[in-house]
Amino acid sequence: MNFPNEQILYRVTQGDEAAFTQLYVHFRSPALKFCTTLLKDEEEAENITQDVFAKIWDRRVQIKPDHSFQSYLFVSLRNQIFDQFKKLEKDNISRQRYLDRMKTWTDDEADEKEAYIQFVQNAVNSLSEKRKQIFKLNVEEGKSYKEIASFLNISTNTVKNQLIKAKQILRQKVMLANI
Repeated sequence: MNFPNEQILYRVTQGDEAAFTQLYVHFRSPALKFCTTLLKDEEEAENITQDVFAKIWDRRVQIKPDHSFQSYLFVSLRNQIFDQFKKLEKDNISRQRYLDRMKTWTDDEADEKEAYIQFVQNAVNSLSEKRKQIFKLNVEEGKSYKEIASFLNISTNTVKNQLIKAKQILRQKVMLANI
C-alpha cells in the first residue's frame, strides 16, 4: 500500500491533525532535499518547506484524496521557490533603480536630488529601530537575508518579514508623496 492512502488524505481534508502530522513526517525529508537542491540554502529550504506545509494545512479542503499528494506537494514547493526567486530579482531591480536614479541627477537638479534623498532618509528613519537596521543592512550594505539573520542572531524568516513590511511602508510613503 502506497503512502499516503486515500483514507489518510480524506482525514486531513476533515481537519485531522494526526493524519496531517503523518503526512508531514513522511514528506518533510524529501521536501527539504528538493528545496535545498534548488535553493542551495538549507535554512531557506526549511522556511519554504514550513510555509508550504502551512499553506497545505490552511487549504486542506482542496486536497483531492484520489490524486497524488506527492505531486501536489512538490509542485507547491517548486512554485513557492520560483516565487522566492522572482521576489529576490524584484528586490535587486528596485535597489539598482534607486542607485541608477541617484547617479543620473544633473548639477541643475541638485536641490531636487537633495530633497529626494532627505525624503527617503526621513521615511527610512520613521521605521522601527530593528526594521530600519534590517532594511539598511539589506539595501545599503547589500547583505543577504542569511547574512543579516546571522549578524543579528534572528531567523531568516524574521528578516524576510521585516523587509517586506519595511518596503510596504516606504512604498506607501513614496506613493503618498507622489515621488
